[in-house]
Amino acid sequence: MENRSYALRTTHYALLIGVAVAITAVALGALVGYTGPLIAVVVLAGVAVALWALTDLEIGLWGVIAIIALLPFATLPVKIVFTPTFLDVAMGGVFLVYLMEWMSGRRYRLITTPAHALILAFIIMAVFAFIAGLRNGPLTSNLIRHFAEFILSILFAFLIVDYVDSRTKLSRLVGVVIVCGAVAAAIGVILWLIPEELAERALSALRVVGYPSGGVLQYIESNPELGQRAIGTSVNPNAFGGLLAIVGALAAPQLTAGKPVFGRRWVWAVAFVIIVVCLILTFSRTAMAGLVIAVLGLAAARYRKLLAVLLIGGLIILFLPVTEDYVSRFVEGAQGADLATQMRFGEYKDAFILLSRYPAIGVGFAGAPDIDIYLGVSNAYLAIAQEMGFVGLAIFLIALAVVFGWAFDHRRQAYADPALESLFLGLHSAIVAALVVGVGDHYFVNLDFQPAQTIFWLMIGLALAATRLASLAGADANYSV
Repeated sequence: MENRSYALRTTHYALLIGVAVAITAVALGALVGYTGPLIAVVVLAGVAVALWALTDLEIGLWGVIAIIALLPFATLPVKIVFTPTFLDVAMGGVFLVYLMEWMSGRRYRLITTPAHALILAFIIMAVFAFIAGLRNGPLTSNLIRHFAEFILSILFAFLIVDYVDSRTKLSRLVGVVIVCGAVAAAIGVILWLIPEELAERALSALRVVGYPSGGVLQYIESNPELGQRAIGTSVNPNAFGGLLAIVGALAAPQLTAGKPVFGRRWVWAVAFVIIVVCLILTFSRTAMAGLVIAVLGLAAARYRKLLAVLLIGGLIILFLPVTEDYVSRFVEGAQGADLATQMRFGEYKDAFILLSRYPAIGVGFAGAPDIDIYLGVSNAYLAIAQEMGFVGLAIFLIALAVVFGWAFDHRRQAYADPALESLFLGLHSAIVAALVVGVGDHYFVNLDFQPAQTIFWLMIGLALAATRLASLAGADANYSV
């Protein structure tokens, strides 16, 4: 009887394995037939990485960073009420692993900073404005989804602070951001250099993951005669420029740091050059201004040698024939003579009309209540004020002031640690770059640009974690005395 029972169980398991193999083979065949072998390999690699990420929170964070830089608008080929993006899945996985760590007892105390209360107040204000503004427009599944992504992006900063409890973790995450940003920049440069037809075909191949299938390339003022703009895989050149400004500001301290990330200064020099070249090719003037101001801040705070980098770079841009059009675009923008700048001025005027009518809490996220006004302006601060009023904008600005004020209080402890100094300064300069970019663009607070929102709040979380590590170092020093 026992032998017969054993034989039945063995047969049962063999059948299950056979069915599983058959289903897997059919699924793989369908995947290869539908997408082609290259995309199929990429999808399988993605599934393997996703399963790996479920075992380690940091691997999941690396995945989030890689998606933001390399495939920010990729979506799954399935629809579950809405079509999930790769970033939705990656962030959902990260939050799931994080919650499981709490449930399993691996985490038992939430790490907080002085900025937490104000960031939480900003979230509450956003939810209040969202609900109050529903009377101004329809509540669609798309709006719910984008607003939920907005809130999750902000909460991501809390998760980062709670996870990054050592210089090693902080260094690894900063290194991953810079590497992924440099790879994205390299892709952007390559796509700009190759023939336009080939670049169009290469980008259109991403249609299997939700990208546009044609008309992907972008041009200055949408006019092919004025020149192509680098977009990489970010679709929008200004959003791409904002990402590069942040990553460039993060990488700049590594050029002169006493202890650069991973210990290879020449690697970061090459990465920085690639990032700057690609940033120039985006023709995003606010992004370039953001990087320049951030690097000037780094030079003023600690790294005087970066002034030489800025000077050499400025001279190259001014006097190389190939950058003549780029310089003229900057001059036209400063004079308000080009179409893009004039359109921005028009948006600013309309935004102030809206705010004059609804100054306190704005009009929410669903739409504008009056037919002669509209939501949407190429300025992050006016965009926040439109949606959450001057109350929401004030909370946002005060939260940022606390982030920088807390950092200023602990700057000496950070400077005393060669391994922490460049990370501390780079992260805060990256936030400065984003805030400058926000003067002329709105991607870091626009509901339609989840990757830009997430990278901004990722920098906030990492900067707070860096300051916290500096404060702990100071406390240990005081205790030892």
